[in-house]
Amino acid sequence: MMTDPFADMLTRIRNANKAKFKKVDMPSSNLKVSVAKILKDEGYIKNYKVIKDSKQGILTIYLKYDGENNTVIAGLKRISKPGRRVYVKKDKIPKVLTGLGINILSTPRGILTDKKARESNVGGELLCSVW
Repeated sequence: MMTDPFADMLTRIRNANKAKFKKVDMPSSNLKVSVAKILKDEGYIKNYKVIKDSKQGILTIYLKYDGENNTVIAGLKRISKPGRRVYVKKDKIPKVLTGLGINILSTPRGILTDKKARESNVGGELLCSVW
């Protein structure tokens, strides 16, 4: 039984990037779709699609590579884990590589990037870092 489906999502993306796959499939959830939307909006992936089925649905993420076939996502790191939740206040949200990457937070206003959370003046659970 899987205890952390979100970490599984990040691992699938990491592995597909290393193997130079065009797309990666995984079980869907509202959290995963929200994170995929942020990754698309920030330019880390080409696109994503949710395919409905009789169970929970399938999330397909289309990975993005530059002109020399290098991955756009250099790193993905899960920060808050089921055994150790990490919460940050609005004025303590860390920057990734001094602003070159993004942190994704779960806030009372939904799933936001670190920049949008600072603009909205909210803190929350620090889910992962992308660079």
